[in-house]
Amino acid sequence: MPERKPFLLRIDPAVLEALQKWAADDLRSLNAQIEFVLRDALGRAGREPKPRTKKDGGPYR
Repeated sequence: MPERKPFLLRIDPAVLEALQKWAADDLRSLNAQIEFVLRDALGRAGREPKPRTKKDGGPYR
């Protein structure tokens, strides 16, 4: 599993509540839901992260 880096996020309470409800509906943790939304946005913008390689500590691809 890839390394996770902690990150402090200041967020509007209404946005947080909406994300928490969405996460519960999708049976995800809040953290997983935020990552899902961010990855989806990156994909739509054509800015997906590059796959990790063995050299940088990730799996072979």
